[in-house]
Amino acid sequence: MVRYLLTRAGYAVAVVWLAYTFTFVAIELLPSDPITVYLSRISEGSTVDPTLVEAMKQYYGFDRPLPLRYLNQLWLLGHGNFGYSLNAARPVTERIGEVIAPTVTLAVSALTVALLLAASVVTVAVLATNATVRSLTRSVPALFSAIPTFWLGLVALQVLSFQLGVMTIFPDGSLLSQIVPAVVLGIPLSAPFTQVLLKSVDTAYQQPYVSVARAKGATERQVFFTHVVKAAAAPGLTMIGLATGTLLTGTVVTETVFSRSGVGKVLEEAVSRQDVALVQGFVLLSAVIFVTINLVVDLIYPLLDPRVTAVPRRKLAAGSANELTIGSAVPVPAVAAVPGQPTRSPS
Repeated sequence: MVRYLLTRAGYAVAVVWLAYTFTFVAIELLPSDPITVYLSRISEGSTVDPTLVEAMKQYYGFDRPLPLRYLNQLWLLGHGNFGYSLNAARPVTERIGEVIAPTVTLAVSALTVALLLAASVVTVAVLATNATVRSLTRSVPALFSAIPTFWLGLVALQVLSFQLGVMTIFPDGSLLSQIVPAVVLGIPLSAPFTQVLLKSVDTAYQQPYVSVARAKGATERQVFFTHVVKAAAAPGLTMIGLATGTLLTGTVVTETVFSRSGVGKVLEEAVSRQDVALVQGFVLLSAVIFVTINLVVDLIYPLLDPRVTAVPRRKLAAGSANELTIGSAVPVPAVAAVPGQPTRSPS
């Protein structure tokens, strides 16, 4: 276990380093430098004094060779210094700290909505007595995944703000202004959770313990909630880590549509103004959040299924019904049902 933890920690550090390096190189490929862009913006079209440009480049270290600048920034990052935002006129950590709380609140709320929707759809798709209802319910994930977040947000604003008048265009702190963005972001996010859980439930119903439970007189509800749910929950937990990137991107779009103060609005301004330090800070923060959540998921996964050892996860798409791997859409081996015992597919 110790070796596994060290390996996963090493992977996490490598991912964060690669993300920061890629961002650094991409920004350096831009035709203009941040100092010139900043001075041109605040001068409002007036001619910028070349002496001032050179002085600021020297002060902020932009006159140094590229490799030296890169190593210097890595050194500062290692000591918790994310740099200084010219446009915000304050350290990057301070600026991010001002807007991170609303974004985290939105992300957690949207994830909660997504999980509740996924659980509801799976329950109806499995326990509904009508075959047509079960079939229609299984098409819901495809519908949700096809809905763009920004389009759904605009429709929600049009209906709730302009037609019904129950919500203001700009956030006013009301409960509705907090719930609607979370629902808008949570609906498309629930699609991959639902698809994975449905696949896992179908596989769990093929296992011998389901036949044994039925032979002992357990009802379909008892079989589902007592045996199947636990077996199918592990891949859903893995999807939380895999969906982190989608969640981070979705919060930016949702905050922009609903004019919420958060990371999305500040990141949009930072990109448009080429605020290098602030953009790199957000990229680094996103990478840290992503690898941290995935590391936690990897550690929790074996607790849900003791048969799963703490081994590196494989890609979800590479999962096989005959493999027991973390990250697979199938949490347990596909074992044939006990001969002579009744089987039931929720579909």
